[in-house]
Amino acid sequence: MSASTRRADGDGVDLYWLPLGAGGHVVRWNGRLYEALVARRDRRARRDLYHSALEVHLDGHRYVIESAPALHRTALDRGVVSEGAVGMPSLGRMRSFRYEVRRWREGVIPDASEAVDSPRRLSSGPSRARQVLDLVPAFPTRTWGRDELRTGDMWNSNSLTAWLLARSGHDTDAVHLPQHGRAPGWSAGLVLAERDAAAATVLPAVAPAAHEDLPDPHEECADTRWEKTS
Repeated sequence: MSASTRRADGDGVDLYWLPLGAGGHVVRWNGRLYEALVARRDRRARRDLYHSALEVHLDGHRYVIESAPALHRTALDRGVVSEGAVGMPSLGRMRSFRYEVRRWREGVIPDASEAVDSPRRLSSGPSRARQVLDLVPAFPTRTWGRDELRTGDMWNSNSLTAWLLARSGHDTDAVHLPQHGRAPGWSAGLVLAERDAAAATVLPAVAPAAHEDLPDPHEECADTRWEKTS
């Protein structure tokens, strides 16, 4: 399945690649400094950093799915389904160090006008579009910028996009960055999605041996096998 850079009509899932820090000088320069340090460590040329967002079309409605800094509470409904800490778990007590995961009906992608080679139609039809929407609340809100899950990559907004696409059955190998681009956090989402899929595999139940003494379910049992562990 190849991705198209022309928006298709009807139900489907579109991907946007946004230059990191589009519309914000501080984020842009911090990103450039980070990439310069990583490129020097890896002994490679510098690349352009990208942030990703999804636009899901279903039943005549448009939903923006994105992870971004948590905003101060306003009357505007941004479709926030969860929040997580930025930098360190303890910092998450302060709103300025939190991010939010949005499933925003009729929402907007900030700085969408600066998106590169976007939108890219990744799938058409209601099935995968609905799967993506249903999965958003289940996204693990780990600490932004850290690798708490030992995936070899940091956790951020690109982790959300990659995790959703992989878990909903999209062909992530067909997703390509703009030329000379890099998306930190993308592989973290893919690694976790693979782990989740493996964990969801249910093994056949094994019948107990005929000679095994099983506790009577109608009687209280102090056997530690029945105790709830922390």
